[in-house]
Amino acid sequence: MTTAASTSLIAELDGVIKVGSPARQVQILKRVTDLFRFDADRLDEAQTDVFDDVLVRLIERVDARTLGQLSVILSQIRMAPRQTVRQLAFHDNASVAAPLLANSNRLSEQLLIEIANTRGQQHLLAISARKLLDETLTDALIGRGDAEVFNALAQNAGARFSEKGYAALVGNAARDESLIERLGLRLDIPATLLRKLLAMATDVVWARLSTATRPVSHDKAHSPAAAAGAVPNPIDYAQAMNEVVALNRAGKLNDATVNRFAVREQHANVVAALAFMTEVKAEEIEPLMNSDRLYGLIVACRAARLDWSTTNQIIRTRPRCLPITKRELEQGREVFDALLLSVAQWTIRFGSDRIAAEKRRVDAARAEPGLSHAV
Repeated sequence: MTTAASTSLIAELDGVIKVGSPARQVQILKRVTDLFRFDADRLDEAQTDVFDDVLVRLIERVDARTLGQLSVILSQIRMAPRQTVRQLAFHDNASVAAPLLANSNRLSEQLLIEIANTRGQQHLLAISARKLLDETLTDALIGRGDAEVFNALAQNAGARFSEKGYAALVGNAARDESLIERLGLRLDIPATLLRKLLAMATDVVWARLSTATRPVSHDKAHSPAAAAGAVPNPIDYAQAMNEVVALNRAGKLNDATVNRFAVREQHANVVAALAFMTEVKAEEIEPLMNSDRLYGLIVACRAARLDWSTTNQIIRTRPRCLPITKRELEQGREVFDALLLSVAQWTIRFGSDRIAAEKRRVDAARAEPGLSHAV
């Protein structure tokens, strides 16, 4: 925007502020916003400041709905005007502030902390959705947040927590099964707190963990299976199951045998052995072997009474999975040690089926006329 154009616009703006109707003020705000949006990629800071002066004059005089639309637009612009962004981010109405709090790169950490310390829960919830959050900011959010904020933070793969912050989240998880589940899926939680967290988990939570996908995970698009572009053919486990049954009759179905299957990458035999030892179908074990999440497979190994050495070998030799990281393996050991045999056996035999059955019941109830609000 040229100096002459900006001077003319500001002069027009002064007239609108003094005598213009609310509709006229909204109209001029939209004009300025459109001008800025179309030229944003070509403007430097000095030119952006001209728009900033204009927008700041207007945003105090238009309705929240219009401001919310402006926030959405500015949240997607890298060089958005700083003072306008700041004023909108501090707005008492969370629907105005949220798009910028969640996405804008023009808000410093200091400003975000100030907002976290002075605004309401919906503001905190919006900040919790940012792609990257460091320990200082998450400490501030945890210090004033409610259960919804805690769950949002725990589910955010880009959030980093201090040990104090993690301890506070784990302390609140005692009253919140969803929070236990979300924290349990994180790879960066300290081992001591993970053990404390898993000790709180009910068997239903264990069942959910065994089938969940972690928020911090490998990119499946780069997995060996995806790279090959092939869908694996269904496996017939009949022969493997016959071998396992024969080994059991001979008293030879034990850790050493299953470990040997894993070392030799006889995956069908590993699946058959786990199925036989946990009294479930091989087809229910197979997805656990191919998942990027370790909980389900660890639950199956624990329910089969295998030791950690054998479980470790099975994890390391899973087919169609990326190599396990050191941190994932350490967390897997924490999960294994914390998991009671009785809980593992309940989970592998009944837990997933019970959760699936409950979901079907709820879905069916909601589908019935007149019952959509009954559940």
